Parts: sequence; C-alpha cells; structure tokens
Amino acid sequence: MAIRDDLSGVLATLAWVLPLASLVAGTPVSAELRWRRWRWEVREHEIDLRRGTLVLRRTLIPMARVQHVETERGLLEQWLGLATVEIHTAAGSHKIPLLGDYDAGLMRARIAELARTVDG
Repeated sequence: MAIRDDLSGVLATLAWVLPLASLVAGTPVSAELRWRRWRWEVREHEIDLRRGTLVLRRTLIPMARVQHVETERGLLEQWLGLATVEIHTAAGSHKIPLLGDYDAGLMRARIAELARTVDG
C-alpha cells in the first residue's frame, strides 16, 4: 500500500512539473522560431509578408489596396529604439514588428510613396 501511495505522489508531481518545464523551455524556442521565420519584402507593386512557426502564412498586399501606413511605438519599443510599421487596407491591417526606429520610418515613407505612385 505504501508503494502505491508513493507512486501516486510521484505521478502527481510529474503531472505538474512536466508541463511547467516544457512551458519554460518551449517559450524561448517558440519566440526564436517565430523571429527566424518572419520575413517581409516591399516591392513596387506589392508587400510580401511571410511568418509563422508551425504553420507558415504568406500575405501579399497590393500597393493599390494600401490606404495608409503608420509607425507605432509602445513604451518598451521606445526604450529599446524599436517601432512597428502598420499597413492599413480596406480589409484590415498588417504589422511588421520590431524594426529599428529609423528603419521603420524609412519603410513607412517608402510604402506611402509607392502607394501614392500606384494611385496616381
């Protein structure tokens, strides 16, 4: 009877420790995979976004559909000198996160210029 009680105590402990350990170990791995798989390219007629960890997603945004583009900087991003570029279309918005502040400004200006050129 004592062996059975010891075994159930060990199993109960493992039921808590294993998921917690996998969460602690998996979080940095997941973030690293997400960062390594994030790609974007601004072309004359479209913006190509590729992202995902297990499921890869690719989005093509035609320049003719871009309504406006903006940069966003939260408190942590400001402290780290980073910014997020947000591209707005009639169907919604798309973000390119964690760019250097200067690079985000250049990208915003480039997309805005290309979107104006396509319209005109």
